[in-house]
Amino acid sequence: MRLPYVRRRAARGPRRHSGDRGCAGPARPRPVRRAPVRRIPAEGSGVDSESTRRFVVQIHDARRMHFDFRLEVDGVLKSWAVPRGPSDNPSDKRLAVPTDDHPLEYSEFEGVIPRDEQGSGTVIVWDQGTYTPTSHDLAGDPVPFAESLEHGHATFRLDGAKLHGEFALTRFHIDDEEGVRGPEAWLLIKANDRQAVHDRPGTPDPYHARSARTGRTLHQVAVAEREIAH
Repeated sequence: MRLPYVRRRAARGPRRHSGDRGCAGPARPRPVRRAPVRRIPAEGSGVDSESTRRFVVQIHDARRMHFDFRLEVDGVLKSWAVPRGPSDNPSDKRLAVPTDDHPLEYSEFEGVIPRDEQGSGTVIVWDQGTYTPTSHDLAGDPVPFAESLEHGHATFRLDGAKLHGEFALTRFHIDDEEGVRGPEAWLLIKANDRQAVHDRPGTPDPYHARSARTGRTLHQVAVAEREIAH
């Protein structure tokens, strides 16, 4: 299975030409920090095997709407904020900004973070399931997932309610207009496999997307929380 090719040069930032110098680059994404929030205990919180672990994608209607992509790694949820959301269309290369690690039980959180808390806003679990690391070295031997992330390129297969098949995370840096190295970021890319789509957008409208746990939209979760509060 061949993943979309990502040049190694991406670790040094995109190539720039003399004619591009006056053009403003993309705005630097704001890191999303973990806020103290109400947690829903996870069921069956045993230790997952090396080959299969949990993943979750939460939609977070914070100051800036985004998707939180989380993978279980070494007992925590490694997390990335994906402004446009993960896509199952290989032509979409989604920016993924690393954020704080989260505890495993946060994978089932769905509700409203109060306004006076960091990261306030409504959260739903858009997708959830398990993933299988697929990274290998040049000799064809499996590479531990944490090690592949440390090296800046990790491949994995998702088995969720909505996302399926192989994906890749590739690290790069966002440079400023003068070419000065900026903060670390990643690209989240779908492999061109049987689960890929090509004839439609690969990510839903977050305002109309429904929870994989409860079938509710962001608006419905927010309304339910207000009714409980009153």
